[in-house]
Amino acid sequence: GATEMPLIGSKFGSGHKHRWAILRNMVDALITHERIKTTVAKAKELKRIADKVITMGKEASQAAHVRARAILRTKDAHDKLFEQLAPRFAERNGGYTRVLRTAPRHGDNAPMAFVEYLGWESTLAGETDLIDGIPVRLYKKARRGPA
Repeated sequence: GATEMPLIGSKFGSGHKHRWAILRNMVDALITHERIKTTVAKAKELKRIADKVITMGKEASQAAHVRARAILRTKDAHDKLFEQLAPRFAERNGGYTRVLRTAPRHGDNAPMAFVEYLGWESTLAGETDLIDGIPVRLYKKARRGPA
């Protein structure tokens, strides 16, 4: 029978369609929030796609819009990519994202990491509620403990 092409990157214990769905959702979330928390394996895969999407944003051609729309799930993320993020990285060649390892996840001890776009801190103007320098809205409510 016909052999499948080998998968580049990690599988996340699911089929390629599920893997691609996970990555598309995460790219969308990363563009919207500019910093998200996920497992280290997913963070490394996300970095590849997130950087490619920024490159599409910098191209700003109609073809680039179509390619970006094929990956991104929401119009908000698409608009933010082309209107805010692409101009911010106009002078920079590659390396738009950063992966910061953090404490392992409670429950299964999976290695966790933050993925963020460089310069995301400047978008926090007006954010006053911080936990360890991170806005409260980025922390899960369950992790905050009793209010």
